[in-house]
Amino acid sequence: MILMAAATFGVGKLILALPTGEAAVSRGLAADRTSLWNALTDVGSSLSDTPYIVAATAIFAIIFRLVYKRWRESVFLIAAVWSQSLVFLATTMIVGRHRPPVRHLDEAPPTSSFPSGHVSAAVAFYCGVALILSSHVRNRGLQVVIWVLGIAAPLAVGFSRVYRGMHFVTDVLWGLLLGVGCVVMAARAILYRRERQRRRASELVRPA
Repeated sequence: MILMAAATFGVGKLILALPTGEAAVSRGLAADRTSLWNALTDVGSSLSDTPYIVAATAIFAIIFRLVYKRWRESVFLIAAVWSQSLVFLATTMIVGRHRPPVRHLDEAPPTSSFPSGHVSAAVAFYCGVALILSSHVRNRGLQVVIWVLGIAAPLAVGFSRVYRGMHFVTDVLWGLLLGVGCVVMAARAILYRRERQRRRASELVRPA
């Protein structure tokens, strides 16, 4: 988490120092807004609103505990979601990037534009749930469906946040990377740790 926070801070400051030209993308999307896309992106953005993610994480953590009769999946999901939140909160204010120079369709929170907390939270939650479900499903087709939905949700959130003038493209891209990093970190530390320990133990007792 410390490494991810340091990387987030460094990349954020680097983006501020470079002429990325992203404002033109934001202006182009704002100029082509329609009532239909305004409504669709309102739904897309709300998929990762903080109250929703907090409530959904708690509900799924309880469900996984009851279904799988253990805490590993629940602790993994909570760790993935909250680790990205901690990295986001530790870096967004000190990076201090202004939001795109277009009309904002949502109320801007007090945090800065970089990185996108909506997107990193969406990756941590939806991809975290997808990882848990797909690991307990043997049907390949169902695994594909789970992952398509798990990936589609963060992408929808990312596009919605850019369309609605709340983030630049690089805010969303780094939010995606941050979310993936937190999912991988939590999976290695919690979901797969015991499996690795069993594999190492079996290798130690295996006759030469």
